[in-house]
Amino acid sequence: MAINHWPEEQRPRERLIRHGPQQLSDAELLAVFLRVGVSGKSAVDLGREMLTHFGSLHAMFTASLNEFSIVNGLGPAKYAQLQAVMELARRAIGEQLKEGEAFASPQAVKQYLQLTLSKKPYESFAVLYLDVKNRLIHAEELFRGSLTQASVYPREVVKAALAHNAAAIIVSHNHPSGTPEPSHADRALTQTLKQALGLVDVRLLDHFVVAGSQVYSFAEHGEI
Repeated sequence: MAINHWPEEQRPRERLIRHGPQQLSDAELLAVFLRVGVSGKSAVDLGREMLTHFGSLHAMFTASLNEFSIVNGLGPAKYAQLQAVMELARRAIGEQLKEGEAFASPQAVKQYLQLTLSKKPYESFAVLYLDVKNRLIHAEELFRGSLTQASVYPREVVKAALAHNAAAIIVSHNHPSGTPEPSHADRALTQTLKQALGLVDVRLLDHFVVAGSQVYSFAEHGEI
């Protein structure tokens, strides 16, 4: 049965407006996003099928266009809509980090880095440059490819921090296939960066490792 034939109090969009998005299941939120289902399936049914097919929201969000389009009823238009929503979320969190103290909200930093790094198919090393109040000045990908201590140049990180007049930085990189557990090289690089930045009075606040929906914080583990 199509959703518009459901009792009004059971329709996802009406429930969201009345009670807030937190009260909806993942499938119901997807139904609001989809707006319509396919022949024989309501938008909620299609949302459930998407969750079953991809296994998780994160896997769905990071799927390629070809992977996304495998599900009947999905295609380039829905894929573009989803990518637009993801980019808006990333920009909104970026604005939050610029307006407030980034390090005072580690969860917001994690969410920003997940949205920024988790979908990249290659290894990426990114830097968040912060002012004296830990507000975000600028964020950029500084290195990409196979990341080892030899390929992430501390001198270039220091030069970039000084160029942005940063008082502190947060560095991060992703593990495209694997766990967020840092390698020995990751730990060695963190200490090298901390020492190099300390020479120019720039603080290294944290090093995050992003692997899919998981994020490892060096600061939270007492390693900085």
